[in-house]
Amino acid sequence: MMHTEYQNRLQELNQRIEYAAKACGRNPSEIKLIAVSKTHPVDAVKLFYELGHRAFGENKVQEMVGKWEEFPKSDIEWHMIGAMQSNKIKYLAPRVNWIHSISKVSYLDELEKRLKLLERTVNVLIQVNISDEDQKSGCEPEQLPDFFKKVEECEHIKLRGLMGIASLEKEPEDVRPQFKQLADLLKKYQKEYQSDKIQLTELSMGMTGDLEVAIEEGATMIRVGTALFGNRDYIV
Repeated sequence: MMHTEYQNRLQELNQRIEYAAKACGRNPSEIKLIAVSKTHPVDAVKLFYELGHRAFGENKVQEMVGKWEEFPKSDIEWHMIGAMQSNKIKYLAPRVNWIHSISKVSYLDELEKRLKLLERTVNVLIQVNISDEDQKSGCEPEQLPDFFKKVEECEHIKLRGLMGIASLEKEPEDVRPQFKQLADLLKKYQKEYQSDKIQLTELSMGMTGDLEVAIEEGATMIRVGTALFGNRDYIV
């Protein structure tokens, strides 16, 4: 029963992505769905894995580590999308394929140090504060060149784009200016920074409630939890 329910959720979500992409003249294959299993058990992740989904995201490092242990290492992508801490990077470096939430230049230094020891390369996105909310992590747009310059010094980090978390609004349309701001920043810096280490092709933005607007504004990665896993079980 649960397997069928999860299959239906995945199909419905992929249909939403397809309709949204085609409605604005985009190819649905350009958009990657990151299934975010925050606070949900590993068995729920396994159900989506069995259904063929391969890109999973976590907000907390300890959850990422625990779930990572339970899966094959060759055909799955792990995305760290939550707020970072320098002392947790050592746990991420051997495990993640993508980090969406680089918000300080110092994180790049620590990540490069760890990856060099492992001889691994990881894709990263710079998180920009597009909501102007203090509690939302992210650098200010004018700080982005500092990150680009640092990445050029790194041998094991590929900078692939930008990430943003929109403010919570009743109407998805209300966050369009925030998504547009991020998309405009990407376009601006695509012209200025392109190298082997900097390939600005990805925009990580949009969640369950506003993914259509995000796709219209150019999202290439959307981070969805509720529509797939149901409401979160918050641990107090």
